[in-house]
Amino acid sequence: MQKTKLLLGRSARAWRSVRMASSGVTRRDPLANKVALVTASTDGIGFAIARRLAQDGAHVVVSSRKQQNVDRAVAALQAEGLSVTGTVCHVGKAEDRERLVATAVKLHGGIDILVSNAAVNPFFGSLMDTTEEVWDKFWMDKAKEESMKETLRISRIGKPEECAGVVSFMCSEDASYITGETVVVGGGTPSRL
Repeated sequence: MQKTKLLLGRSARAWRSVRMASSGVTRRDPLANKVALVTASTDGIGFAIARRLAQDGAHVVVSSRKQQNVDRAVAALQAEGLSVTGTVCHVGKAEDRERLVATAVKLHGGIDILVSNAAVNPFFGSLMDTTEEVWDKFWMDKAKEESMKETLRISRIGKPEECAGVVSFMCSEDASYITGETVVVGGGTPSRL
């Protein structure tokens, strides 16, 4: 009985330690002095990623296809005391991508982290910016949301911040020994690659 209590006590302490480390309680600014360039980062998942990287110490360059979105995101994040700048970029245009990289290099001397939110979305079947208007209109439809949750066998749709923590971890030295892995942030959604 005493051995069981001792093991349970150690397990509980170890779990608390892991939980504290994953929440950033034990380490401050794991991305200090890093420069992060995040595409499609003025709303949704991209915005949450930009915020988290900046909260974790990175200098972040946000981008979007529309200047007003860039201005709004930069103002919101700077109001939180975060180191953020931004520029217009349509990732489908080479000249916009070049300008985005040039902006980051000019302002910060280089780029340490690149997070691209352009992806093939299986629900829409084309290359798209997952944080733009189409995505927002998809989740505004409650009937489609409920159908999606039922199809994927999940109880709720994830929040952008739930993706951001994983991205920040993967960009940090804490993930330096992780290679060739796929991290699925899917709330238990069955997934196979």
